[in-house]
Amino acid sequence: MAADGQLSPKAAVHGTANGVFFMAIFGVLWAYTGIMGLQKPAGTTRWLLAIAILVGVGFCVAGFLLMRSARRFPGGGQKPGKRHLLKFNLIFAAEAISIAAVIVLCNDTGNLNLIPILVAVIVGLHFLPLASLFRVKLYYATGLLLCLLALFTWFFIPENLVFGGDEANAYMVIVGFGSALILWVTAFHILGIGRKIIVEVKKVPI
Repeated sequence: MAADGQLSPKAAVHGTANGVFFMAIFGVLWAYTGIMGLQKPAGTTRWLLAIAILVGVGFCVAGFLLMRSARRFPGGGQKPGKRHLLKFNLIFAAEAISIAAVIVLCNDTGNLNLIPILVAVIVGLHFLPLASLFRVKLYYATGLLLCLLALFTWFFIPENLVFGGDEANAYMVIVGFGSALILWVTAFHILGIGRKIIVEVKKVPI
């Protein structure tokens, strides 16, 4: 049984698994952004997309297995209340509205090249309140790395570079693949947190 004010082991494991799913799926989307930035024919980048999808599927499978390992755990303990869910929804609503506003603004001003940069900053910033909300310090690092990656690319990398003999959109390539890597590394560490919970619970008679 969880202590007062804490999630039960089962709820905690499910929470980490949901985090893995999030990182896996959005990691694939960021990788696709990087692939699009290469500006090569679809046939020549198909293998990159296949690898990205396989990585995402692999993390999702690991997340499902994590949840399955905790299926017999006690389900007691405090569950997220309405106030907790409200904060969660507000954070994601603010993120979605900010991204939509950035896309509209960049379209209106003709600065489409800045969309991946600004979106990465917004996504990074949204991890900071999530770190406090879910008490996952790792999210602070994830958010800061996403912001630093985007800002470094904006300030120090030219918009277009040559990759594989062809000119590519460097903002999309670097921010896309870089963000995917950051999210997937986060997913890997979150899996470790979930597995640690499972190991600790199995050591104690339920």
